[in-house]
Amino acid sequence: MASLFSCFLGLYFLLLLLYNSQCSRAEESPSKSSAIFEKGSIYIDGSAAIAKIDEDFICATLDWWPSNKCDYGTCSWGNSSLLNLDLSNKVLLNAIRAFSPLKIRLGGTLQDKIVYQTAHYEQPCSPFLLNNTELFGFTQGCLPLSRWDELNQFFKKTGAKVTFGLNALNGKTIAPNGSALGDWDSSNAESFIRYTVSRGYTILGWELGNELNGNGIGANITANQYSRDVIAFHKLLQEIYKGKDVMPLVLAPGGIFDAVWFSKLIDKASDYLQVVTHHIYNVGGGNDSDLVQRILDPFHLDEDSKIFRNLQGVLQNFGTSAVAWVGESGGVYNSGRNLVSNSFVSSFWYLDQLGMSATFDTKTYCRQTLVGGNYGLLNTITFHPNPDYYGALLWHRLMGRFVLSTQFQGTKKLRAYAHCSKSSDGITLLLINMDGGATVNVSVSVTPANANKAPLLLQVINDQNPRHEIWREEYHLTAKDGELHSQTVLLNGKELSVDHFGRIPHLEPIRVKSSEPLAIAPFSLVFVDIPTVQVPACSMFTREYM
Repeated sequence: MASLFSCFLGLYFLLLLLYNSQCSRAEESPSKSSAIFEKGSIYIDGSAAIAKIDEDFICATLDWWPSNKCDYGTCSWGNSSLLNLDLSNKVLLNAIRAFSPLKIRLGGTLQDKIVYQTAHYEQPCSPFLLNNTELFGFTQGCLPLSRWDELNQFFKKTGAKVTFGLNALNGKTIAPNGSALGDWDSSNAESFIRYTVSRGYTILGWELGNELNGNGIGANITANQYSRDVIAFHKLLQEIYKGKDVMPLVLAPGGIFDAVWFSKLIDKASDYLQVVTHHIYNVGGGNDSDLVQRILDPFHLDEDSKIFRNLQGVLQNFGTSAVAWVGESGGVYNSGRNLVSNSFVSSFWYLDQLGMSATFDTKTYCRQTLVGGNYGLLNTITFHPNPDYYGALLWHRLMGRFVLSTQFQGTKKLRAYAHCSKSSDGITLLLINMDGGATVNVSVSVTPANANKAPLLLQVINDQNPRHEIWREEYHLTAKDGELHSQTVLLNGKELSVDHFGRIPHLEPIRVKSSEPLAIAPFSLVFVDIPTVQVPACSMFTREYM
């Protein structure tokens, strides 16, 4: 009897222990009922596209800055210069190959102080040397033709499509007020381009100058003078490439947008330009303490829509066939900010600006940088991808050329963009939740689903055949441990990292029934591919003839 009583007593204490343990867990972790949920609705007009981007919209830059380029006491460039970058690194090779192809823009501030070691250049080919009394803080540098050969072999191996920024200050005199006076001396560039053509190197486009318009960065050229230089540049390329199968693009001015200056340039030189390039740094300087707040502030991010809208308006007003590219954008200027522009939080401004710029018919968007500084898509030392790399790669693989009008009703902290899918007749959404405290449950309607049906609610089962669901594929990007400054990103809860062979990981979606809620977690970015939703804007006929 005593034994039986002891057994019951032991069981009682065991149940009491389990009960207390459950209560303790409930106190430690908030219950699901205490979580914050918000609702929102996305409305997509599928009748016609509002813009069309390049197939290879995603672009990244490689710069000239040497390792002793420092900002605010931090030297963040390492060996990422075009003159010393390790072109044999497997991770770097695979990171570029993953795009098949990736556009790469070669240029930056020091491009306007570089000369090319051609047969006509008789001086020693010296690297950039730090000198604070010189324009841009460095002496003139030189690109050896042997290094140009190595770079082109690398581009061929990776399948990259390259634009090259030429020295637009060559031959000019810099006045005390920073004005660059006189015509461009094209002789060194001509020898360099002729060498490039003679070697059979393929260049997608040649760009003249870097941030020399308007007030300029260190030096400036008037719009009238710049237009004369562009016209001479176009004439030179026509002569060099005469009889060739493909003419390279002519790009300019690679500057911060100024409506008056750009208007004057386009008015005079639009017939000689295929691409109008502009640079945009919307977040702040690398020493700014408010960077994260600005990145997560939708009202601040909306300010950039004015730039895209105004440039689009200038191009339309002059009736030019030239198109707009973002030739350089790193969010945070002066080399970026460690653990901000190379961390997960950077993805919020970056992916938002990809979506925003596309709605204003921007054809290509070049990220500063592929590698180098504190804003590289790749780590400057290891070349392993930073979080923004994976966002860029998912965009490249999922977001098609045709941009759809998209409206979101609900919290201001959620951003929504929609394109025709890249690999199907369906649609792909990009949803960005800048709210760290609320999950947003989103309903999506597309109109017209087809000519004979009402708007399609994507979260409703097909009534005619309940067993037949509309499926979608989701790619949820979140920070490791929820830490916005993390340099490790999770895809659908799994950590993304290269393997010991230096290979980029597979980006696998989760497949979800459309009857399931579309939930955008706090501080997350989500691509949603819905191949079964077909609208007129995304039909094969439209793709072929637009």
